[in-house]
Amino acid sequence: MNTPHLPWPVPDPRAHYFVNQYADMHELVADLVVPEGVPDKAATVLNTAREMVRHSYYCYEFSTAAVLHSLIAVEAVLRATVPDAGKQSLQKLIRLGLGSGKLTAEQADVLDAGREIRNRMAHGEMTGTALPPAMAIPMVRTSFAIVAALCTPASC
Repeated sequence: MNTPHLPWPVPDPRAHYFVNQYADMHELVADLVVPEGVPDKAATVLNTAREMVRHSYYCYEFSTAAVLHSLIAVEAVLRATVPDAGKQSLQKLIRLGLGSGKLTAEQADVLDAGREIRNRMAHGEMTGTALPPAMAIPMVRTSFAIVAALCTPASC
């Protein structure tokens, strides 16, 4: 039986607005390094988000998926570090994080924007959305920074 094979990835034409070749994607995400002390589960999620950004060279929509994926790590870490987090929604966790001083106003704004995109996609209001890397990378970078700041040896 002949099984059809998927074609090998080819660069998405939109990627060339940001880089000339795949190797250049590394420079865009080189600072997205998970620091010591971050729990393995959160570290794996953040590393996956970084790689999604890098591979958005081939599938542009991966940059959006990277933002959504990075929120998983932030939500888990907020839940573990914000007092009275319980089973609160991400929106409430962001508010609690801001109120407790664990998040800055800027971080809360970026997280809330990502949360809104996530919710709109999850509920079918937004499909096929592609955040360009220039928009996605700062959102993913914010997730990395928040997780790093919240995961001190005493808290995570």
